[in-house]
Amino acid sequence: MKSKLFLLLIVCSSSFGQQKSLSSSEFWQIVQNYHPVVKQTLIDIKQSNASLTMARGAFDPVLQHYSTQKTLDGKNYVDYHAPALSIPTWYGIELSAGIENIQGTRLDPSQTMGQTSYLGIQIPLAKNLVMDKRRAALQQAKIMQKMAIQDQRAELNKLLLDAMESYIAWVRSYQVLQLVEANYLNASKRLDFVRKSVEFGDRPAVDTLEALTQKQTFENILSAKALDFANARLSLSAFLWTGDNRTVDLSEEVIPAANEEIRLLANADLNLASLLEKAMQNHPEINNYRNKLDVLGIEKKLKFQSLLPKIDVSYNHLSKGGPSLYGATFLENNYKYGIKFELPLRLSEGRGAYQAAKLKLENEQLNLNQKQVQVTIKVRNYYNQFEALQKQIRTQEAAVANYQSLVRAEESRFELGESSLFLINSREMKSLEAAEKLADLKAYLQKTTFALQASAGVLYEN
Repeated sequence: MKSKLFLLLIVCSSSFGQQKSLSSSEFWQIVQNYHPVVKQTLIDIKQSNASLTMARGAFDPVLQHYSTQKTLDGKNYVDYHAPALSIPTWYGIELSAGIENIQGTRLDPSQTMGQTSYLGIQIPLAKNLVMDKRRAALQQAKIMQKMAIQDQRAELNKLLLDAMESYIAWVRSYQVLQLVEANYLNASKRLDFVRKSVEFGDRPAVDTLEALTQKQTFENILSAKALDFANARLSLSAFLWTGDNRTVDLSEEVIPAANEEIRLLANADLNLASLLEKAMQNHPEINNYRNKLDVLGIEKKLKFQSLLPKIDVSYNHLSKGGPSLYGATFLENNYKYGIKFELPLRLSEGRGAYQAAKLKLENEQLNLNQKQVQVTIKVRNYYNQFEALQKQIRTQEAAVANYQSLVRAEESRFELGESSLFLINSREMKSLEAAEKLADLKAYLQKTTFALQASAGVLYEN
């Protein structure tokens, strides 16, 4: 790919006498590999991964150590050392283990002299049993990771649409330039023919002026179309980046690949029912509305916990020396337990927070319904436009063929002396206008095809 990029973007060597071309697939590969938007979306995904790692950190085991010592007037009041390990679990249960080593002459009556160890557990029986802040944050972080991927798809759909519209405009400007070049060359040949005819006395001298005027007209048009092609090339270059984040100009020697209009339509899904089904299932914006609903659903579960009483039960098995469960009698000897109960009497904060979470969920569901309708209408609009353009192109192709036949017929009559340069020039201008309109319609059809895929969210699916 790097060698291809070099060949296409740097001034091409003409030593082999071959014209370099750029296909739509090669162009998109360059955009996909090097465009800053692509790199930015990857950064967003990495940031979501980092946020997920942070949320998982709430369940990391925690090793801690607390030490204190007090000496006054030569007396050792207390010498306290307490290493401990706490292990949070997914279900709100927290396990703990530790050792307390206490020495001194002024101890709290609840403290035990010497070394004591414990193995403990803390269990929420109501509030925080089903959901708590740690679990909510982790679940939401996982959903946010999915949202980052969908955001990437949405951005790359937009980028690909903009890039291919620029490519199509470049192809169209090149095709029109070729049309005008052909007319200019034909007008130049006719001028030579007329001049020779005037020299032989077969035609009046004024015909030379008329033929020259037509050539000059096409020359001016050719200059304008060459400018359009140059500007289209510059617009296309805005999507061409290198690996070191620099833009490069597309070489003037590079032209569109042959039969590109066929390639552009080859892999497109043009079935309305299929596109609508894909849009409802896989459209990144619709999926992210669903992801938002999931986030708000978790928030609703969390806020519901505020309506429950807080009942936390803790138990610690105690032993002399190191932690041990050998010969343990959990509720007969060597234990410590506690129960903590809290219940706001009016639950005003809890009821308000839960109601707000429910309303947010309902509002987001309405947003999802609206987005589904919007996407459906957009897909149908582009599909209708696609079908209408196909009919217009068939009609315009027939018109172009008729105009070309009229030009050839008028040229034959002119050679026989039965027509005039004015009529030929008029036929040629009409034929050129018809051919340019056909090129415009085909370009419009290609753009519509890409817009149709983008509206369904399937232009970029990887």
